Amino acid sequence: MAEKKSGMRKPIFTKVEQLHPGTNGHNLVVKVVSSNMVLEKGRPDGLQVRQMRIAECLVGDETGTILFTARNQQVDIMKPDATVILRNAKIDMFKGSMRLAVDKWGRVELTEPAKFTVKEDNNLSLVEYELVNVVEE
Repeated sequence: MAEKKSGMRKPIFTKVEQLHPGTNGHNLVVKVVSSNMVLEKGRPDGLQVRQMRIAECLVGDETGTILFTARNQQVDIMKPDATVILRNAKIDMFKGSMRLAVDKWGRVELTEPAKFTVKEDNNLSLVEYELVNVVEE
């Protein structure tokens, strides 16, 4: 058994094609293929207006693509052609298909441009999953 060094452990990076419904804690390096604003609204919050922005971004690596739901400040980072590191990302299900998201427990950060070419013909968000109830005998 390896000795445990200081508290930080090296993150394990996942490839897009390895993502499955109902999983979380993913670290990925992806390129933003496209970004599409789906919701933009402000609501007065005391003196300042709290803005709520949501964009659907197609992100991917050399194994495939998936839709990423960017919220608020994440929208500014998720620009087409940007390479980003998604830390502690999770899979949300939306109308039977997978969406990648990073909530307050994760981080989205810009990084150096990736050398890989995004495999755009393997979009995991186009795969429909059916909720199946398994009955134990």
